[in-house]
Amino acid sequence: MQKEIIIAGFGGQGVLFAGQVLAYAAMDLGKEVTWIPSYGPEMRGGTANCTVVIADEEIGSPLVKRPPFAIALNLPSFDKYEPLMQPGGVLVVNQSMVDRGPKRSDIQVILVPANEIAEEIGNKKLTNMVTVGALVAAMPELLTLEAVEEALRGHLPARHQHLLPQNFQALRRGYETAREQMATV
Repeated sequence: MQKEIIIAGFGGQGVLFAGQVLAYAAMDLGKEVTWIPSYGPEMRGGTANCTVVIADEEIGSPLVKRPPFAIALNLPSFDKYEPLMQPGGVLVVNQSMVDRGPKRSDIQVILVPANEIAEEIGNKKLTNMVTVGALVAAMPELLTLEAVEEALRGHLPARHQHLLPQNFQALRRGYETAREQMATV
């Protein structure tokens, strides 16, 4: 088994950290993992994306051209990665930053109002964790919510440990939002 994930958005949206959390969760479960960041020269507001490959065996190449899973945190990322998705793939979209529906009918698009959920929790920086929770709901054979929570607990820097309860709440809200959508499809 090998699964590829792309997470994309603007710099400052926590794109790279979201990928790291997924990579740590898989690594802590004993999986083989690669995590490759890619970002423009701008620190905030420029494009940022990362690829995560999770496998049971050694990974031959970390390059991802047609992902089965992706998160698009903004409209430019949705526009870029929707056409690249594998048929049957799952694309989690931050509905707060996207003003259109999907163009493809051969992939599952999960629309999550991630900004609004993060603001309800009290920290707009949690948008990334809301979408990670939604993605985990769509790939139960790969990762569990508990594994991602453990990865956060084990790998979140000490200066941010006080934010764990809010991160867990964001993950769970995204997870439940996605499960509700998947149940109606």
